[in-house]
Amino acid sequence: MAIYVIGDLHLSFQTKKPMDIFGEQWKDYEKKIKNNWLKQINKNDLVILAGDFSWAMNLDESLLDFEFIHNLPGTKVLIKGNHDYWWTSLTKMKNFVEKNEFNDINFIHNNAFYYKDYAVVGTRGWTISETENSEKMLNRELIRLENSILNIQNRENKKIICVMHYPPITTEMIKKNEKSLYIELLKKYKIDNCYYGHLHGNTHIGAVEGNVDGVNLMLISSDYINFKPKKIAE
Repeated sequence: MAIYVIGDLHLSFQTKKPMDIFGEQWKDYEKKIKNNWLKQINKNDLVILAGDFSWAMNLDESLLDFEFIHNLPGTKVLIKGNHDYWWTSLTKMKNFVEKNEFNDINFIHNNAFYYKDYAVVGTRGWTISETENSEKMLNRELIRLENSILNIQNRENKKIICVMHYPPITTEMIKKNEKSLYIELLKKYKIDNCYYGHLHGNTHIGAVEGNVDGVNLMLISSDYINFKPKKIAE
């Protein structure tokens, strides 16, 4: 009974968007994901998917992508990525997986997910840049992250895992000695670990990992971890 994380599966079984245009490492990536998953994960494990799960534009287009992960072992919980255009209200997504009998698939959207003595929280986040719209979106995502955390019942008895899609802080911010409001929020609620995706290819070099102001960060986009889900807890 273990917990794994992986981000950015970028599945496209119905939309047929080739990923190998982003580098040779993406060739046959679906097979890599499946084979690595089957080698490690069993039905009693939890797998957290850190956004950019499917290229589909709506839930109907995402059916085969959901079917792909449903047919793999374990309980799955998803957060939203910037390319998850299929993402809609929590009610509609729950109805979709229920209708298709994908009863092992769950979502985090202003809520928390429980597994053993763990609580999983998270949000998409937003690209950190100095524009009025970015500030507005960053603040909205901060509210969603806090809502997710506040949704935890008996918080003092839970080990909390935070998963985001966008990085909660950048190397540029660290160089400028700028604080991240996401990191400050995690510190406020004594959350020690945050896993994120979004960065691919050459942008891996900009990943911030390790301890930042008491919060341990790890990049888990699929091409960064060689399409092998990362075990983070037993």
